[in-house]
Amino acid sequence: MTAVLLHLSQTFDTLNKTFAAAPALPVQHAPETTHLIDIIMKGGIIMIPIGLLSIIAVYVFIERYLTIRRHISSDVDFMNSIHEYILNGRTDSALTLCRNTAKPIARMIEKGISRLGKPIKEIEESIEIAGKFEVYDLEKNVQILAVIAGIAPMFGFLGTIIGVIKIFFNISMTSDVSIGTVSAGLYVKMVSSAAGLTVGILAYIGYHWLNIILNKAIHQLEWNAMNFIDLLKSPSK
Repeated sequence: MTAVLLHLSQTFDTLNKTFAAAPALPVQHAPETTHLIDIIMKGGIIMIPIGLLSIIAVYVFIERYLTIRRHISSDVDFMNSIHEYILNGRTDSALTLCRNTAKPIARMIEKGISRLGKPIKEIEESIEIAGKFEVYDLEKNVQILAVIAGIAPMFGFLGTIIGVIKIFFNISMTSDVSIGTVSAGLYVKMVSSAAGLTVGILAYIGYHWLNIILNKAIHQLEWNAMNFIDLLKSPSK
């Protein structure tokens, strides 16, 4: 028994010396995380105009979207009241309602009511002219999104050219074609291209989305104007 314990003691001593002599394993650090702002900053100075274009695009889209949606909200109650006033000969009440309603259709109908007593053709023309001005107001600034959709990718392409120039400049100065030399130029090239395309695509989608809503608004204005003209032509007026 004593011999066994002595043998075990010698074995543990040998293992301790082995582990003590073994080289320490290197400590592995967690990989560094790259934040979005860091990637954007590597895009270079060309990211400034692309960023400005993105801010303008977001502002124009939200402002126009809210404005159009507010102006094309349901006009059923308004038109029913106008029909009732006109059929009962209460044109003053109809005009007052139009002036107190901040909607394109109200301003169009007001033009028509103010021409009552004149030929129907003249009333139609006055409503049509008023409608064109209302549509112009609704479409205001929407074309800015189309412009941004066109020029944002061009800024990205300009960033690509700048990145390529930076790569060749670094190579010419250091005569080194290692990945470290070309990485800075590649960042400018890829980040600016991706940012320009992203802003352009979003502006393009926003532009066509607003146009879909605008077409709906225009059809609604035309429908209500046509119903008003039909009411004036009705023999029961």
